[in-house]
Amino acid sequence: SAAAPVTLNFGAVEYTIPSHFGFCLGVKNAIERAYETLAANPDRRVFMLSELIHNPFVNQDLWRRGLRYLQTDKGVPFTTSGERATGAADEELIWDTLSSADIVIIPAFGATDADKTRLVRKGIEVFAHDATCMLVEKVWKAARGYGREGYTVIIHGKAEHEETKATYSNTQRYAPAIIVRNLDEGERLARVITGRNSVDRQRFYSDFEGKHTPGFDVDRDLQRIAVVNQTTLLMNETLAITERLRQAFAERYGAEAVDRVGGGGRRDTLCYATQVNQDALGRALSEPLDAAFVIGGKNSSNTYQLYRLCAEKLGEKAYFIQSEQDILSRDQSQHFVFPVVDPSVGGKTETRPLWPKDLSPKRILITGGASCPDGLIQQVITRINSLWPAGSLRSVDEVLADVESRT
Repeated sequence: SAAAPVTLNFGAVEYTIPSHFGFCLGVKNAIERAYETLAANPDRRVFMLSELIHNPFVNQDLWRRGLRYLQTDKGVPFTTSGERATGAADEELIWDTLSSADIVIIPAFGATDADKTRLVRKGIEVFAHDATCMLVEKVWKAARGYGREGYTVIIHGKAEHEETKATYSNTQRYAPAIIVRNLDEGERLARVITGRNSVDRQRFYSDFEGKHTPGFDVDRDLQRIAVVNQTTLLMNETLAITERLRQAFAERYGAEAVDRVGGGGRRDTLCYATQVNQDALGRALSEPLDAAFVIGGKNSSNTYQLYRLCAEKLGEKAYFIQSEQDILSRDQSQHFVFPVVDPSVGGKTETRPLWPKDLSPKRILITGGASCPDGLIQQVITRINSLWPAGSLRSVDEVLADVESRT
């Protein structure tokens, strides 16, 4: 559970560090599996199905050690020359060169049934090198259970995200399923459930094109629903979507609606590490702050959720960065604008003002997403400290002595 944040007082600059941040157990496990597999198999080709985690520094290090990827995080295959496939007739895909002598690691996000089947047909041992996070598998188990009980499964997630694609794939064998991205899409689905407007029901198939199982029938498959989620999203948003769907069923079915909605954003389908990071950040944000830096990969969903919490409280004093290199000077910092509206377009990096011509003491919050190594937190602190005159800063030993006296 989230505890009070820790303060690191360097004098001219003071840092607020949430009680929980950075690597989760699933990510640690996947990284260890990757390094161990490379070390134990120096004479074999070792691949990862897609990015191990959403952290460019870890992925680049593994690449230097010989790990290669079969496809991007969006499922676009790589060619043997290392380029993304374009569909040209003369391209040779790495997928097509696989044999039983190769090793393919399943990343923490999991894999679709189609990808696993494809690997098995190549003679690849899937189970032996499956690094799927155990909490992601717990979501799959919950979805299967709901399907067996006759529910249609609503997946609160991003349709383009590897984890949601894997959850959807694992669910559709057992139940009809729909992917709902946010509260706005939850509202559209609620209008379909109430059934008052035939136009809403007809629009379901265009509004949710590519995000519902084949043969989905709104009359047959929206009688009972249960909600699970992509583990890296905000719990409160999952709960809000579920509550809106409950209201829709109550409006249509009255008292019997209580038996028609299962799940409810249950905590057993939420990643405890993601949630405790969010809770800890919430406590840290209750203090006065001059800025917040959230560190994580550009395609890290859980990092973006942490940034959202900071931006709601601090506005443009919240920065989404990848490393200390984004902090350009006392005057400016880079900030990554996450692609919320259209993920296929990609985000952009912009330069924002920091503290131009302001030498006053600052209180700064720093946190990292579930794929952010602790070392990056330290490097960001070191970089920010370098922006102040050395004489205005307390030593690391003094700061650590303060921390130890409080614990």
